[in-house]
Amino acid sequence: MNVYKRSAIVEVISILFMILFLYTGVNKLINYTVFKEQIATSPLLAPIAPYIAGGLPWVEFLLVIILFVPSWRLKGLYASLGIMVLFTGYIVAILMFNEHIPCSCGGILEELSWKQHIVFNSTFIALALTGIAMLSRLKKEKRMELA
Repeated sequence: MNVYKRSAIVEVISILFMILFLYTGVNKLINYTVFKEQIATSPLLAPIAPYIAGGLPWVEFLLVIILFVPSWRLKGLYASLGIMVLFTGYIVAILMFNEHIPCSCGGILEELSWKQHIVFNSTFIALALTGIAMLSRLKKEKRMELA
């Protein structure tokens, strides 16, 4: 695959993550009270619900900025991978307790079942891994050109 195709794929993956994090972050802030209450019902997150409710949307916005800046994009893809793995791990852990705990994702994502969330998150994990691999290769090729 040539450099331009890999570069375009990395751009698309980054944009998809920016849309996802911007959408979910805005939705969490717009529906802050509901988001905070939903997190408080989680057997895993209840003790730290106020901190997560207050901080998670801003972490998502920070990820949007990091992904937007080309020189920071690889770090943004790694952070996106990390947060998607955390979200997926949380879902798997929640399924061990009870499948009827409300989703606190916000917006249209709330309509997904927990199992659909795992598929959705797994897709984004695969996109992050693809973006990391392609961007790492692009950076390596660029360093080799300069040498």
